Amino acid sequence: MTGFRTIGRVRACLFATISLTAFVAAPLAAQTAERALGNPRVLAPETPGLPAAEKLVMAAVPTPGAAPHESILDLDVVYTDGQIFNPATGVYDKVNLRSYNGTDVDPTTPYVSPTIEVKPGDTIRVNLNNKLPGDPSCAPMTGHAAMDHNPDKPHCFNGTNLHTHGLWVNPSGNGDNVLLSINPGVSFQYEYNIPGDHPSGTFWYHTHRHGSTALQVSSGMAGALIVRGNRLPSTAAHGDIDTLVKDMTERVLVMQQIQYACREPGKDGKPGPIKVNKDGTYRCDPGDVGKIDDYDLFAPGQWGKSGRYTTLNGVVLPTFHTKQGDVERWRMIHAGVRDTISMTLVKMKPNARIGAKLTEAAEEKFIRQSCTGEAIPYNLIAADGLTMGAAQATRVATFQPGYRFDALVVFPEAGRYCLIDTSSPGAGSVNGDTPGPRLMGTVTVDPGTSVPDITTYLTNALVARADQAMPPVVKPAIIADLKNGLKFTQFTPHPDIAPSEVTGTQELTFFIDTTTDDTKFEVGNTLKTADTRPYDPNRIDRQLILGGVDEWTMQSHYVGHPFHIHVNPFQIVSITDPSGKDVSAPGAIDNADGTVDPQYAGLKGVWKDTLWIKSLAPKVPGAYYTVKVRTRYQRYIGEFVLHCHILDHEDNGMMQNVAVVLAQGDTSLRAAEGAKPMAMDDMKHP
Repeated sequence: MTGFRTIGRVRACLFATISLTAFVAAPLAAQTAERALGNPRVLAPETPGLPAAEKLVMAAVPTPGAAPHESILDLDVVYTDGQIFNPATGVYDKVNLRSYNGTDVDPTTPYVSPTIEVKPGDTIRVNLNNKLPGDPSCAPMTGHAAMDHNPDKPHCFNGTNLHTHGLWVNPSGNGDNVLLSINPGVSFQYEYNIPGDHPSGTFWYHTHRHGSTALQVSSGMAGALIVRGNRLPSTAAHGDIDTLVKDMTERVLVMQQIQYACREPGKDGKPGPIKVNKDGTYRCDPGDVGKIDDYDLFAPGQWGKSGRYTTLNGVVLPTFHTKQGDVERWRMIHAGVRDTISMTLVKMKPNARIGAKLTEAAEEKFIRQSCTGEAIPYNLIAADGLTMGAAQATRVATFQPGYRFDALVVFPEAGRYCLIDTSSPGAGSVNGDTPGPRLMGTVTVDPGTSVPDITTYLTNALVARADQAMPPVVKPAIIADLKNGLKFTQFTPHPDIAPSEVTGTQELTFFIDTTTDDTKFEVGNTLKTADTRPYDPNRIDRQLILGGVDEWTMQSHYVGHPFHIHVNPFQIVSITDPSGKDVSAPGAIDNADGTVDPQYAGLKGVWKDTLWIKSLAPKVPGAYYTVKVRTRYQRYIGEFVLHCHILDHEDNGMMQNVAVVLAQGDTSLRAAEGAKPMAMDDMKHP
């Protein structure tokens, strides 16, 4: 018996919601000359006066008789028929994947979930309706079946739940509770009470049912979650960066690896072999329907072999349009499973043309011959939704799974640009390889305002905005900060954690035990591999004291892994390479293995909720990077998790249960006795 709390009976909903109106989507056309990129749909209040077919099917509706800041959203989890463009063949592949979108969707982008927008102080209730077919592996197990069952093997592919990644909200009960299993045929209402002092920023939501997380997220069950703020800075409190960049064009870019495959016939009800071409890339024959139905899709290196492309807002190789000199805010979310994205923007040669078919060889040739201009700098202003102390200009931003960056982007010249996922060093990437650059899309820039120098141009634009919008009492300080290196001192959401504030310490080690036939994915509470162990849903691995402040020291003793912890973000203190050199300072060079890796430079002092723990082991035994972060445990008690955000690693056991408890309370019972979490009914599922 495991610790998943399964919702088997839900009281009748006390609040009215909009009904779902289904329609049959028209078949998609063959490849069009341009696949335009727009922002995902937003779950917003229903627009009066529109015909029913034009209304958002999953809309936030004010709750009758409640405050206007309360609303309800409906998310149906269903199988959805759709098509995804395959550049290698120049046509769309038919697919059938699990999705949050139901049936009333944009047929061209059914696998990017709608954006949820909230404000500090909002209460959002999400009706999660699992309409997937029954799944025997989600059923309760007793006796020998329970004893033989390994909860750290992928299972319950049609069970689900919901996680609001990065939100500072209650992790228990009906809150951001990922210890629930919402099984097929069951509905459950999550309630997210967004604190009035919650930071504004870019967050996201995705499924998080242990055993099926990677499979469902790779199907596109993920979407942007934006907290919009209108708090101006004052002498007593910092403000929202939204008030400074309010009038800028905004692009939401949800980046996903939708790793569908077509298969040969299987036996005994099991999926057959993946259909592949001679070069190993995935193949779908006429009449095939691509699916994501097993974890062989997520084996190391499989994403690179597949030939699939990272989608932007559900679109493969899209084109989007902007204007020279326009300053845009890009909210970028790595909502994928199995790839490291190193994003760069490069001027394309005039008259360059992408062929109707883009095989791997053709793509490499196109990038080498056509994407030859200098990479343009863009300015990061927030990491994982949290405004940074100063903008950081970069030509390459590294996204590990779960990462978000907000950036201010301005194109200095008209023309076309290549949006490229450039090569990543092996030790700095999820798959441990060094693949060639991949094309993610193109940008068409119309003539506009001349931009002789991007930094000067951006500084002048923000200073002008501050002069217009900021309160007189803080305006001079804000303008001085902007002129002195684009600093955002008055907009950071959290005060720095000083060494004197620290009340305790934590240690963590990621490890993969390959010494037996049954590979184990493990986490430990010390920096010793001997102390690591796989996830046990019946065990609390850490008990943290509400109001405490811990300094965490973390390593990975077998390849790198992205660390993510729920509820409370952390501030980066240092990231040292195996020789002890801190590579997190601005301008620091990380080249311990002979290859320059840009992903850590400038992260010292930055707040995040997900961070790559780099390692040169086992290739170089004992060559571990050491990451130190500090975090405060504020406001919320209860159980939640930390884990590797390579989600198939999490499904295989690279996760821990964490509990924040009251000071001077009894914190020993469950950890000592292995007691199970309190269930919401009498049924528990693996």
